[in-house]
Amino acid sequence: MRNYMDLTGCVAIVTGASSGLGYGYAKALAENGAKVAAFARRVEKLEALAAEIEAAGGSCLPVACDVSDEQQVIDGVVKVVETYGKVDILVNNAGMIEYCPTVDLPLEKWQRVVDVSLTGYFLMARECAKQSMIPNKYGRIVNTASMFGHIASFHNPILVYNATKGAVPNFTRSLAQEWAEYNITVNAIGPGMFPSEMMVVDDATRDYLATRCPIGRPGVVDELCGQLLLFSSDACSYTTGQTICIDGGWTCV
Repeated sequence: MRNYMDLTGCVAIVTGASSGLGYGYAKALAENGAKVAAFARRVEKLEALAAEIEAAGGSCLPVACDVSDEQQVIDGVVKVVETYGKVDILVNNAGMIEYCPTVDLPLEKWQRVVDVSLTGYFLMARECAKQSMIPNKYGRIVNTASMFGHIASFHNPILVYNATKGAVPNFTRSLAQEWAEYNITVNAIGPGMFPSEMMVVDDATRDYLATRCPIGRPGVVDELCGQLLLFSSDACSYTTGQTICIDGGWTCV
């Protein structure tokens, strides 16, 4: 029987791969046949990820990269193309959050989140398209958005996070229409509450989820990976410009 999400022969870049969702994304792509380049600043965590993937028979290239640094992004994508010959899939996942009341939020902290969570997406997409996807007339770009790109975060002062995640769906639509002629699809996943280094889910949060979220609990990374693999595969070749929230039903009520 055909495996519609088989990625054998594909090369994927995952940013923010040192922990959380990115770590899980990299493993899921490798488990389905892709060669994975894992981008993040903490290279020791990337090396641990690479060892785990390679122990299971996959291939993983750790790339130390701050996605807000243009030259590091250029050099990182060059390294992937030199190592694997191309880039088929880009998962823009690196991000930051800043908990701070807006009246107390310093400009430098605002700018840092924007630089990583929005400008970083632009730099990675630009370089992957320029160096591989457009010349090869093939690409799959999956951006990590958030349900907080569609709604405000109740009682959480995370304005800059919400603002950048609100930009991701239109960034996704804009690239989708511009690059469709090159057989590049661009889609986004909007997670709800998933425990990670960036998003702490404590007992109080779990109690709140039990009453506010229809499914009544936080998500686990595996519940995102099916959509990631679909957007990354040829089974999604006629789907582009879309953002789907995987949030336990939060945004439907």
